Amino acid sequence: MSERLPHEKGFHISWDQIHRDSRALAWRLDGNGPNDGAWKAVVAITRGGMAPAMIVSRELDIRTVDTIAVKSYHHQDRGEAVVLKAPDAALMGDGEGILVVDDLVDSGKTLELVRKMFPKAHFATVYAKPKGRPMVDTFITEVSQDTWIFFPWDMALQYVEPYRGTD
Repeated sequence: MSERLPHEKGFHISWDQIHRDSRALAWRLDGNGPNDGAWKAVVAITRGGMAPAMIVSRELDIRTVDTIAVKSYHHQDRGEAVVLKAPDAALMGDGEGILVVDDLVDSGKTLELVRKMFPKAHFATVYAKPKGRPMVDTFITEVSQDTWIFFPWDMALQYVEPYRGTD
């Protein structure tokens, strides 16, 4: 078999799948907050964490939702994680009672940066890769490190060559 490019070992996620997996994440988090099981707020790591955070906040009836914008990728190239926009400081404190949600933990660099800022927050992702898994407290599905996840907000429908053959 020929050598495949990293993005060719793809895990394609549909809108239905991200919705189901985000609901499963909410169910796993339900009742596990520090305030008699409740969470004070949800903070989405933009941009990928916004859809899962919206679903989690809806399922758990959490009305306070904020964002933290962290850039660690340029297309498919990973770089140094940088905070572009921080959540409300008065809300966050040291993170206690805050649920930080992202779509994926890959290398863990983004969560490592945010965890330093808010050490008592609870970090939840829908998907986790082995290198980043120590940075996340709760996740739903683990995928191999060499798998590229294609999220529905990154894709358009088009023909794809079969894995083997051309028929």
